[in-house]
Amino acid sequence: MAAHSKQAAPIAVLGAGSWGTALAIQFARSGKRTRLWGRDPARVAAMLAERCNARYLPGGAFPDTLSAGSDLAAAVRGALDVLLVVPSQGFRALLEELAPLLTPTMRLAWATKGFESASGKLPHQVAREILGSDRSIAVLSGPTFAREVGVGLPTAMTVASPDAAFAAALARDLSSANFRAYTSTDIVGVEVGGAVKNVLAVGAGLSDGLGFGANTRVALITRGLAEMTRLGVALGASRETFMGLAGLGDLVLSCTDDQSRNRRFGLLLAAGRSAEQAHAEIGQVVEGVLAAEAVRRVAARERVEMPLCAGVYQILYEGLPARDVVRALMTRPIKAEAE
Repeated sequence: MAAHSKQAAPIAVLGAGSWGTALAIQFARSGKRTRLWGRDPARVAAMLAERCNARYLPGGAFPDTLSAGSDLAAAVRGALDVLLVVPSQGFRALLEELAPLLTPTMRLAWATKGFESASGKLPHQVAREILGSDRSIAVLSGPTFAREVGVGLPTAMTVASPDAAFAAALARDLSSANFRAYTSTDIVGVEVGGAVKNVLAVGAGLSDGLGFGANTRVALITRGLAEMTRLGVALGASRETFMGLAGLGDLVLSCTDDQSRNRRFGLLLAAGRSAEQAHAEIGQVVEGVLAAEAVRRVAARERVEMPLCAGVYQILYEGLPARDVVRALMTRPIKAEAE
């Protein structure tokens, strides 16, 4: 019965970067007919010919149940679920392009992380603004690197939706022998975790690149988790969410492993590269750079103190030396750890 339901209607995965490709592979691997959409017809044709995304995810072979195309209307036609996997700055534009193609019964999910830079809105707020409040929505987040998902290494993540039945359906469609999806109804907490961890991962890369050591890294992760939780709770999230996969899990992963683009960006800055050089060397979007500005704006609006995230912002946007920022953080007034 479960296998039959996975085959019933295809899922459209919009965005053929490394993470979109990995998620499309995972849905297809678990038995779901999956359509991967990319904007570049030549690149899509190459993926179809090679049965992998050689540019962004060379190790991930396409299952037979995975197709690809560059026609957006064709990608979503007949689908029940549509999953957006694009950088946060492209989320609104793709939603606006998609809106006239959606039928009333289609459900929308995304794996986009970050506040919208201009407005400070979370992705679900942008989606509600464009699509209204009646459609089922969900976010996929958690400690996941695209390469490891693409090659089928054991992984767990969170699917959050105010519609518990939709979260459960997506989790079933994603799950396989080496992939376990957990559900949550706290979409705000899961989205805040995904946004703030990128900023802190840049900070962790800077810290390690400057040789500050393991003690500093762990302090950054632990106090960063406290900042993330404070902001999330101020926005209406559940505190417990931040002790789970989409909070602590994703934060530890991004701060400690060099597969994280945000961490690598910090390491390159510490090695003397300019921001432009670091971006060019990584070759993909580094979400933590834009997120640092957005998190700073939202924290100010909500009157939430986030000194670590503010320090990363100062390094990226005000040109403060990282050593000076660390010194300032270490000499802040003494306070209780729970504050």
